[in-house]
Amino acid sequence: MTILVTGGAGFIGSHATVELLENGYKVVVVDNLSNSQKASIDRIKEMTGKDFAFHQVDLLDSQALDDIFSKYDFSAVMHFAGYKAVGQSVEMPLSYYHNNISGTLTLCEMMLKHNVQKLVFSSSATVYGLPERVPIEESFSLSATNPYGRTKLMIEEILRDLALSNPSIRIAILRYFNPIGAHPSGKLGEDPRGIPNNLIPYITQVAIGKQPELKIFGGDYETNDGTGVRDYIHVMDLVKGHIKALEYLEKHEGVETFNLGTGTGYSVLEIVNSFNDVTGKQIPYQITDRRPGDIGVCYANPEKAKKLLGWQAEKSLKEMCRDSWNWQVQNPDGFTQ
Repeated sequence: MTILVTGGAGFIGSHATVELLENGYKVVVVDNLSNSQKASIDRIKEMTGKDFAFHQVDLLDSQALDDIFSKYDFSAVMHFAGYKAVGQSVEMPLSYYHNNISGTLTLCEMMLKHNVQKLVFSSSATVYGLPERVPIEESFSLSATNPYGRTKLMIEEILRDLALSNPSIRIAILRYFNPIGAHPSGKLGEDPRGIPNNLIPYITQVAIGKQPELKIFGGDYETNDGTGVRDYIHVMDLVKGHIKALEYLEKHEGVETFNLGTGTGYSVLEIVNSFNDVTGKQIPYQITDRRPGDIGVCYANPEKAKKLLGWQAEKSLKEMCRDSWNWQVQNPDGFTQ
């Protein structure tokens, strides 16, 4: 089976590509490298000892995408490509709507044209907006508090409509909570450009001296210590969920949605303290104003994925912090060194 991986040079896409290769799949990676590095592709080949095709192509380039679909016989698509920063989406909403939604529409058009019927879509817990309660179940009402979340929500609706119009289409929508960690080898990890938008890369860059201090956005939430609570999941656990979703689509028709989280919420300060314990570092921090579009508490009920996919997160918070730090120490300047 050959799987098309969009955004396969990025943080989650690269780890998923490794997992696919190690589970015997063939892959073709498409990535425009707008927020990733070609070096990650080279690392994947080195780590797995397996070669695969990489195309630097934007999903908005329908002709280039058509050429790729014509060249390979894809069994399924794993769709990771898209802009992903909540704060940036508030500042640049039109870019997010254009890139994330139009790119997905082009991808789906090519799938239909070339009779590729299975899709695993990278969605987000942001589609729950301000949840009515926690832990969050897949059946909860959907909304979003920022343009990034709304692009994911709109794409989910598009995919449901697509499946209704074509009974042969099979789609797994995976709603991620907060992926952190890195490959245990230290060869793959999250490599943000500029000041990180996500917590753990921010912490590791402070720890290694690239940033002066951690800025914690909001200390007045209704939580135990006032900082936001999230469900942090190791990226290696997360991508194992994608393999399970792919296997599920072999046997099930239609669209199904799954939360991928641990079911446990940790506050920002709990993460900082865990990181301090694992590394022996002391992370300086400053609590600043909340970011637009952020919410206070968000963690998953992952029981549906456990029941239907046979998947559950296994790695501890300590392992998440350890692997994130291992990646940063081995790659102080990310993939650019």
